[in-house]
Amino acid sequence: MADTLTLPITLPREIVALLGAPSQASETVRAYVILGLFQEACISSGKAAQLLGLTHSGFLALMTRKGIPQIRLEPEEWDAEAARLRASQQFNR
Repeated sequence: MADTLTLPITLPREIVALLGAPSQASETVRAYVILGLFQEACISSGKAAQLLGLTHSGFLALMTRKGIPQIRLEPEEWDAEAARLRASQQFNR
C-alpha cells in the first residue's frame, strides 16, 4: 500500500480484548473496516480482496466465515429475480 494513513483510535479495553492478541488487534480492526466498506457498497469485492491481501476466492471464503452475504440485492431486485424464476419455471413445463 503505497499511499496510507495511520489513524489513532480509542476503544474500551473490553472491545480490544475481543479483537484477539494485542499484536493483531490493529490488523483485525483494519479487516473489519474493509469488510464494512464492502458491505456498505463503498468498495468492490476485488478492491476489498486486494486491500486484505487475499485472492478473490479467499475473500469469498472470508465472507462466508464472517456470515456476510455474497450477493447484495435490494428488495425490488429480489422480487424481480423471483418473478423471472417463476416465469422460467412455467416456460420449462
